[in-house]
Amino acid sequence: MSKLVIVESPAKAKTIKKYLGSDFEVVASMGHIRDLNPNRLSVDIKKKFTPKYELIKGKEKLAEELIRLAKKSDYVYLATDPDREGEAISWHLAYLLGLDPEETNRVTFNEITKTGVKNGMGAPRKIDIDLVNAQQARRILDRLVGYKLSPFISQKIRKGLSAGRVQSVAVKIIVDREKKIRAFQPEEYWSIDAKFIPKGSRKAFSAAFHGDQNGKIKITNQEQAEALLDAMKDAQPFVEKLRHGTRKRQPAPPFITSTLQQEASRKLGFQSKRTMKVAQELYEGVEVQGVGSVGLITYMRTDSLRLSEDALGAAAQFIKDRWGEKYLPAGGPRHFKSRSNAQDGHEAIRPTSVELEPSRVKSSLTNDQYKLYKLIWERFIACQMAECIQKTTQVDINVGGYLFKASGYRVDFDGFTTLYVESKDGEEDDKENELPPLEKDMPLKVKEMLPNQHFTQPPPRYTEASLIKALEEYGIGRPSTYATTISTITQRGYVKRESKTLFPTELGEVTTKLMEERFPKIVNVKFTAQMEQELDTVEDGECQWVDLLDEFYGDFDKTLKQAKEDMKGVKIELEEDKTDLVCDKCGKPMVVKFGRYGKFIACSGYPDCKNIVKMISKIGIPCPKCGGDVIVKKTKRGRDFYGCSNYPKCNFVSWNQPTTEKCPTCGNVLFKKKGKNPKLVCTAPDCGYEREDDTEEAVITQEAVSTLSDKTETTSEVPTESAEKTES
Repeated sequence: MSKLVIVESPAKAKTIKKYLGSDFEVVASMGHIRDLNPNRLSVDIKKKFTPKYELIKGKEKLAEELIRLAKKSDYVYLATDPDREGEAISWHLAYLLGLDPEETNRVTFNEITKTGVKNGMGAPRKIDIDLVNAQQARRILDRLVGYKLSPFISQKIRKGLSAGRVQSVAVKIIVDREKKIRAFQPEEYWSIDAKFIPKGSRKAFSAAFHGDQNGKIKITNQEQAEALLDAMKDAQPFVEKLRHGTRKRQPAPPFITSTLQQEASRKLGFQSKRTMKVAQELYEGVEVQGVGSVGLITYMRTDSLRLSEDALGAAAQFIKDRWGEKYLPAGGPRHFKSRSNAQDGHEAIRPTSVELEPSRVKSSLTNDQYKLYKLIWERFIACQMAECIQKTTQVDINVGGYLFKASGYRVDFDGFTTLYVESKDGEEDDKENELPPLEKDMPLKVKEMLPNQHFTQPPPRYTEASLIKALEEYGIGRPSTYATTISTITQRGYVKRESKTLFPTELGEVTTKLMEERFPKIVNVKFTAQMEQELDTVEDGECQWVDLLDEFYGDFDKTLKQAKEDMKGVKIELEEDKTDLVCDKCGKPMVVKFGRYGKFIACSGYPDCKNIVKMISKIGIPCPKCGGDVIVKKTKRGRDFYGCSNYPKCNFVSWNQPTTEKCPTCGNVLFKKKGKNPKLVCTAPDCGYEREDDTEEAVITQEAVSTLSDKTETTSEVPTESAEKTES
């Protein structure tokens, strides 16, 4: 008896096949098989928002193969990912293969292990149509907003722009933060920082000025600070009060999707898209030496903090064996409470086997896989360890009637911190220090007492980690959408990334302003969060998806028509699209335009004057051959390569990007070689040095800048095989 199991990816198929054996054929659908046509609306609004799905272009042969395999199989199992998206893919596959939608052929795996696959195959069910409808509602809602609003935005601001239901709110959040930063008025304040030495000791400790017996004193200027120093200069400091206590520090809960993305950003410098790509690989299965193909983590798209009893038991046994019983929580296994709006469809993200320690599987993983797996493994084990106990001391120091305060602690029992400590956004060095032995009324000697000027600081710009945290707290989007949202708003030029911070471009600010004026609901945080909740009611079977769309679209369509009427003939000019160049043919200003192949500079007198020049992107790295600027070029087919701006005088050319790093062996420039496992390589003859590339992007010293070239808009220069070897 032959049985067919359809999953989403080849890696997942390979791992599951190992557990199911020869009676099963396991194949991959490669994600979605049907979708809305990308070139048209594909939603019949008048017929209750009926979607017009069609086979995705390029998947015709795959569809034929799936149909052939289904026909010759005795039974077909649909084993796509265990979420809304996966449910919808199974629904589309059932339609394509002519399967009965009432048949119990849907199986899900929370983890790709022998136990996980066995449990999933042992509990087949019908396709959950409420889940499918929730996904359809989200897909159609986003299509209506995108395809109706994007042409309007493009017409009024710049050709080729897009607007989205979630992305527009994300940009607004970043724009609003930038407005607060600009409006911020810094206020001056001063501190007095001292170092004291106890009698009979050589060890100094730090303390900060607090006030006097009446309370805290705010120091607002230098004169006030110096007057206080004068008042204390001849006083004998002594310990006025001592307070001892115990502080218990609890471990962070296991990862959910959002916290995994945040922590990977803080600790590893991973962008959210990179984190989710690597997590998907770890979930679907990795070939581990001595074990075979196995999924190393549970499903990575989850908002639940729930952990299975088996996982808790395994963690407890591991901790007891490794560190001893005292490292287990006194009250038994820890259970964490999920957010009130969590869907709770899956467990938290955890390793599938605690015995597969990061050090044990390191040789079988890529650098990225190892780093992320280690983070997940350590976080899970730590969440089931005993608390960290710290002995705290707080001291008040009297200096001529004025008070200085100091606090410190020492670790009495390290608990979970022996393995893992969570990072925080904007984390500063711990200002507490270990204090020397002190007693009440003990006299102290002043080592130094210095006034320091400060200014209040504006709120920080968002990082990927803090933006994901904000989106989660506001209820915008869902765990699976954060990475895509951030990637979209940066790729489309609404937001720029500088180091780790995100800030809006002029395009982002102008677009947000237009949206606020004309489509306030679309960029309203509360409205968008409410829409997410309503989509959840569709999933719960409490609301009909057509009713939800009908209620939204009536108001949206009316607002759009009014905006088009009010802004007839209006075109918003962007400062960043202007240049200080003059057309050498007609004398009119030159402006930045956006075409099919990217940016170019054209005469503002078009169509009367059709003069254009090409934009060249410098990457801030000198040519390794002549020292000129390395620039990004394109082949006629649109493929990027790197060349020297001094061409044809200098013929440096390479598919691989040069970096600022030098080869430690021979001193030659290292090049970034892309691929599944990016590497930094030396191309000098007879060297052969290479190492894994753990940088987020290419190694670039400054942001790419655009300049003019007198060449034509396209280039036919292409690196040859010989050029790659000799000139790179």
